[in-house]
Amino acid sequence: MTSGSWEEFFATHLPPTDFEDNRSLLKEFCERHNKYGNKIALVTSGGTTVPLEHNTVRLIDNFSAGNRGATATEYFLENGYAVIFMHRQKSQEPFTRHFNGSKLLDMLDLQEQGPNTTITVKQDSVYVLAPILARYQAAHAAGALLHVSFTTVSDYFWLLRAACECLANLGPRALLFLAAAVSDFYIPKDRVPTHKMQSASGPPVIHLHLVPKMLAPLVNLWVPEAFVVSFKLETDESLLVSKGRAALEKYKHKMVVANLLQTRNQRVILITPEANQEILLTKEELHSGVEIEGPIVSEIVRLHAEHLAPR
Repeated sequence: MTSGSWEEFFATHLPPTDFEDNRSLLKEFCERHNKYGNKIALVTSGGTTVPLEHNTVRLIDNFSAGNRGATATEYFLENGYAVIFMHRQKSQEPFTRHFNGSKLLDMLDLQEQGPNTTITVKQDSVYVLAPILARYQAAHAAGALLHVSFTTVSDYFWLLRAACECLANLGPRALLFLAAAVSDFYIPKDRVPTHKMQSASGPPVIHLHLVPKMLAPLVNLWVPEAFVVSFKLETDESLLVSKGRAALEKYKHKMVVANLLQTRNQRVILITPEANQEILLTKEELHSGVEIEGPIVSEIVRLHAEHLAPR
């Protein structure tokens, strides 16, 4: 079905229960860094859910684990940005992403001595853990990283608009890296049952509506001076550049990062009004641990500096 307007979406969907707390955090963070003339990057990360019940047992989800946003956040911090990391609950996070599963526990030794039990880092793991811990502590000591989280597509849009309202005061020093995998479809609140759907009633018939495109009000109304980067994920190579450029021309933002699902960690195309630029990692670079988010962020930082330069 066709999408309604973004105004209608906000009018018919309540904010998340922790919305006011998060809005206060966003306001304080932006005001503090704006006071010192700092640049702030808003990084959105992870997928959004579409609940099938108000008391949610079942939901529609997507594959995104949030690795791109979590990784890019570390590179923005390295480049001197303060970062609002707006992420899906339980998705990848900066710094801790390096130690998924049992990796961190495998680095530790336990010395059991009763009440004096100690835990130490194995000597051969210190060189891995120490630099990551140092960057983490430096970011938090500087107050340069704010975490806010969402789950549903409605939560995401409420937080996104609130963050933009706070970032608007920074003008062109605000940068938006919109890497979250936002649902294209949703179910209007008045069509969602209150309680768990019962299988005894047979298979449900679900009518999905198109999610309103929030990029238009974001670029034109919410943060008109910001440097806005969006993402385009496709599975068909023949559509990748054309759809990315069509989005850029429609919404008039600064860049689309276009990537194929199958090769997203090895190859992207940065689409700007002026050109298409491919970033491609070699097999050797991949095997040596090079992350494609490094050169992506480097190029965005360079173009953002041009955006900020006096005209």
